[in-house]
Amino acid sequence: MIAIVDYGVGNLFSLKSSFAQVGADTIVTPDPDVIKKADKILLPGVGAFGDAAEKLKKTGLGDLIIEEAKKGKPLLGICLGMQLLFEKSYEYGEHEGLGLIKGEIKPIADVIPKDLKIPHIGWNALNFKGDASPIFKKINNGDFVYFVHSYYGANCEESVIATTEYGAELTAAVQNKNVFGCQFHPEKSGNVGLNILRGFCDLEVL
Repeated sequence: MIAIVDYGVGNLFSLKSSFAQVGADTIVTPDPDVIKKADKILLPGVGAFGDAAEKLKKTGLGDLIIEEAKKGKPLLGICLGMQLLFEKSYEYGEHEGLGLIKGEIKPIADVIPKDLKIPHIGWNALNFKGDASPIFKKINNGDFVYFVHSYYGANCEESVIATTEYGAELTAAVQNKNVFGCQFHPEKSGNVGLNILRGFCDLEVL
């Protein structure tokens, strides 16, 4: 069973629907006991980093996610959920993240050409780094996925498993052992996205 963490931020039920399409058993929950019993954890998120990080802190769910991840339980963060896995973010100030991925979240405006629109919205190709990550085993290098973001993972080279091109090379996905993050939205990425979710479902506890 996969626990989709409900902390007041995220498109939870579209994710639940996507997992249902691949035959996965999920539960949307804020309950620490349910999350502890789950085989895997999914951390969603849309909106501002600071607000989301504060909600994780106030509910105690941030510490719980760190604890479960350190036990080897597979964890996937999506969009803002991926960014929250990092050490810190510079979105409207400086905010502390969960620290499960080394690096920082910075504005794409600092690295892309000035004539490109922000946020970056649309379909872009994934460029794998090194051997394909386990979550990508059912897709191909160059497959397209759907992005909506104004910030990106920086100074995280050791964890990058895929990038995308939007006027500059931007972090598209990261991995640190059993901890995974996708800047794009698998649940909005058609069959490619569903196959990434299938890859996550196939993971085992380290």
